[in-house]
Amino acid sequence: MAKSYKEILNEITTFIFDIDGVLTDSSVHITPEGEMLRIMHIRDGFAMKAAIESGYKVCIISGGSNEGVRIRLQNLGITDIHLGSSDKVKTFKEYVEIYNINSGHVLYMGDDIPDYHVMQLVGLPTCPQDAVAEIKTISKYISHKNGGKGAVREVIEQVMKVQGKWNTYFDGKHD
Repeated sequence: MAKSYKEILNEITTFIFDIDGVLTDSSVHITPEGEMLRIMHIRDGFAMKAAIESGYKVCIISGGSNEGVRIRLQNLGITDIHLGSSDKVKTFKEYVEIYNINSGHVLYMGDDIPDYHVMQLVGLPTCPQDAVAEIKTISKYISHKNGGKGAVREVIEQVMKVQGKWNTYFDGKHD
């Protein structure tokens, strides 16, 4: 019998996120110079930092490539940032092999067709509320939040609460 998403939350050790449509709302603001600007939700960033500081692995796999995004993610403590990935399945397989991660213990949040095949390889495929229909169909959990609007925070918080790490994170040293 297949496990429910709530049962799988106990097994998650690793979070993998797409950027556009997951950490952002899919909007791109283009400057007159042609630079593409994205907006990220501050609470998603806080949750990713809390996850890292609590011992989880956090990885980014995105087809997009933006140095401003890379700097933001690095400032949160994320070291596994794969931008410009044209083959997310290959990037994912290399990542789990390097760190000897059980793919069943991975939560992946994607929102669009480029995430489809890699999401089929993880224990807990998830998506924001505004993901495309094909991604919603294969997701074991659909966030109540849209991409770029707290969906990442929602899934990280759920995992950490189920594993008893959310409240212990706030032991006074993370004010």
